Parts: sequence; C-alpha cells; structure tokens
Amino acid sequence: MIELGNYNTLGVLRSTSVGIFLGDGEGTEILLPNKYVPENIQIDDELNVFCYLDHMERPIATTLSPDIQRNKFGFLRVAEVNQFGAFMEWGLEKHLLVPFSEQRMKMQEGNWYVVYCYLDEQSFRLVASNKLDKFLSNDNHNLKVNEEVSVLVSRKTDLGWEVILNNKHKGLLFFSDVFKPISIGIKLQGFIKQIREDNKIDIALQPLGNKMLDTTAERIYKEMVSHGGFLPLNDKSDPELIKNQLQLSKKAFKKGVGVLYKNRKILIKDDGIYVLAE
Repeated sequence: MIELGNYNTLGVLRSTSVGIFLGDGEGTEILLPNKYVPENIQIDDELNVFCYLDHMERPIATTLSPDIQRNKFGFLRVAEVNQFGAFMEWGLEKHLLVPFSEQRMKMQEGNWYVVYCYLDEQSFRLVASNKLDKFLSNDNHNLKVNEEVSVLVSRKTDLGWEVILNNKHKGLLFFSDVFKPISIGIKLQGFIKQIREDNKIDIALQPLGNKMLDTTAERIYKEMVSHGGFLPLNDKSDPELIKNQLQLSKKAFKKGVGVLYKNRKILIKDDGIYVLAE
C-alpha cells in the first residue's frame, strides 16, 4: 500500500516519456516525474520517495524532502492566503493548505506557525491544522520522570512555553527552567520534570539528579576547554553572567563546579575557574 504524506520504499516498474512508474508489489503504481528520477536507475531497483497529490490532485512521488509529514507536527511559513485558506511552504512544489476552519486564529502571509499535517478523510487530501490540542493527548502515556523526550515549542503563555512531546503529548516548560534563548518552532531535547495528578507534564531542559550533575559538569568543562582552560566565573558571579555564558542557573553551575572540583578537574580562584593539567 502506498501511503500519501509519508515516505514509501517502492520498486521501479517501467520507464515512460514523463518519468518512471513505481510500485508497492500489491498492484498500486505511482509516477516519479523525470526531474526527480536519479541517474542510472534500473528496472527492479528500489527507491525511497515521498508521495502526495500534485496540483491536479493526482498521486505523485518525489525525491524532495518535505518539512513535515503526515500525522506529525512542523513549523511552516505561510506563502499565500486566499479564499480557501492559508497555503504553507513545506519543501514541495504544491503548498500545504490550512483551511480557515483549522486556524486557531487567522493566519497571515509571511508568518510562521506550528501545524499538524493529516489526511482529510472527506477530500482525501493532505491538509494541515493550527488547532494543535485536538491532536495531542496526555492520557495513557508511558512517560516517566527524568525520561528524555523530543520537544517542539508551540506557544508562549504567561507561565512559560507550551511544548509538544514526542509528537504526541503536551507539556509546559516554565520560564524559570529556561536558561537559553527559546522561540516558537524550535526543536530541543528535554526531560520530564514532573507528571501531575491531572496528567499535566512539566518539562526541563536538563536531566534531574546525578545525571544532571554529570551533564552540567561536562558542559562547564567543555566550555572551559574551548576558552583556553579558563572561565571568569565562580560562586560569586552574577546569575545573569552564568546564564549568558553557559545557559545554566547559578544553582546548577555551582553543583557542576562542585563535581569538577571533587574530581580534581579544575582549580577555583577569585578570578574564575581553571582546568587542571592531567
């Protein structure tokens, strides 16, 4: 079965004047136009291609890589707004439609938005939605505290940044846990900080406990090495200086420095911290 909106590994069936036809082994065929056909391709070779509908609503394959896939979230730019909705750039020739009914607020040409791509069952077309919550659920998840997760920042709130976890769940990254520049659409690796009784999930950008100390200490040490073995920071430094230099809170910095000192990796002086020669 050839799945629209996703990558498919298909076999080369035959060559024509307009391109090559690919098949799934179950009798379904799709055209790969000449401009996407790799050199020296042979009958019975296999190709991994992305499949979608072209401007004429015909199934077509491409070797281009889209910026979003079916049943996933992405951060896309609006190329045009007309009477049908907003059309977003996603790396393919035909733009991706966000109908007005799927816009949380009216989209503006040139602006970027986090959207979810899905196959509309009525029109059999790939479309996108900016109403993200209906595609997210924190019910029946298997997440655990301190588990590493993929994070897509989706919205700024009064408390922090709403984020999408593992393309499935919704979380919150509090401003107090952010020590580096954050913006909507950015992708990060995060850690489950807390799972509340109502299944709301808090996220941190650093692991907790001893794992955090190891990670923090390693970050500080690498930063020192990259700056000639010295950083003009210590436990008396202004928290903002530490945040700007290392994207760490002062508390995390002091714990990381403590680990390095205990392991005789650094020397602490009034003017900063120094890497000890091994």
